[in-house]
Amino acid sequence: MSFFLELVANGVAVGGVYALIALGFVLIYKATSIINFATGEFMMIGAYFFYTFMVLLGLPAVPAFILVMACSALLGLVVERAILRHMLGQPTISIIMVTIGLSSILLGLAELIWTSDFKSFPPLFPRAPVIIGEVVIRSNFFWGFIIAMAAVAAFALLFKYAKVGVAMRATADDQMAAFSMGINVRSMFTVAWAMGAIAAALGGLIIGNIGGIQPNLGHLGLTIFPVVILGGLDSIAGAVVGGFIVGIVENLAGGYLHDYVRGDVKELAPFVVLVLILLIKPYGLFGKQEIERL
Repeated sequence: MSFFLELVANGVAVGGVYALIALGFVLIYKATSIINFATGEFMMIGAYFFYTFMVLLGLPAVPAFILVMACSALLGLVVERAILRHMLGQPTISIIMVTIGLSSILLGLAELIWTSDFKSFPPLFPRAPVIIGEVVIRSNFFWGFIIAMAAVAAFALLFKYAKVGVAMRATADDQMAAFSMGINVRSMFTVAWAMGAIAAALGGLIIGNIGGIQPNLGHLGLTIFPVVILGGLDSIAGAVVGGFIVGIVENLAGGYLHDYVRGDVKELAPFVVLVLILLIKPYGLFGKQEIERL
């Protein structure tokens, strides 16, 4: 029983980080209806920003963290202004292909700037594992979960109470109505991309502290995509619940099925659960069902 509880607890911790990275997808989709397939690369670039400021430049953790947030927001702003703004009104598949191309560009830039060698952060959290009853949780998982949940809560509060958050929600609900109420819709698009980049970069910082960084870290974005679909593309709560489900399923599959199933069952299991849930809830657990009237 203790083994099961330990797998679930560590799955919840990892799932919290997944939820934060999934938020990078959700924030952009809520305001712009664009699925950003470069979110994984935003996450990877954010991790490299932190490595640059803290390891290469020798800055303390807090100033490095603040600079990462600023640089990630700037990256999101530049991508939206320079690339995605010119794609407004274009077919959805064209925009998707642009974000896929963007992911390749960011991957190539990372290899050019930081090389493809594996890099690691100095320890940010206490090394001693966290023990809750009979459950032992790895320190970097536990503290990563705490940071991720704090960030998700901050984004949720911003969306609900801050003026810019209300404007982004209005833009997500109806762009024409938001425009008629005096909201600068294009500015909301820029803010959404900046916030999505910040969320992804925060997740990259945590993931990098857990397992180190290399350019292929961005491929984790595709692993996290089931979290987004599972929860519903436009739901912050769905991203959190989906993150927990995927994290727990991954850990249970890795713990109990690894010795009996060939291949990486840990990576396959979330997609199996995703298909089963979508058969019952096609729009995800918290996704809004769209009804078209002719």
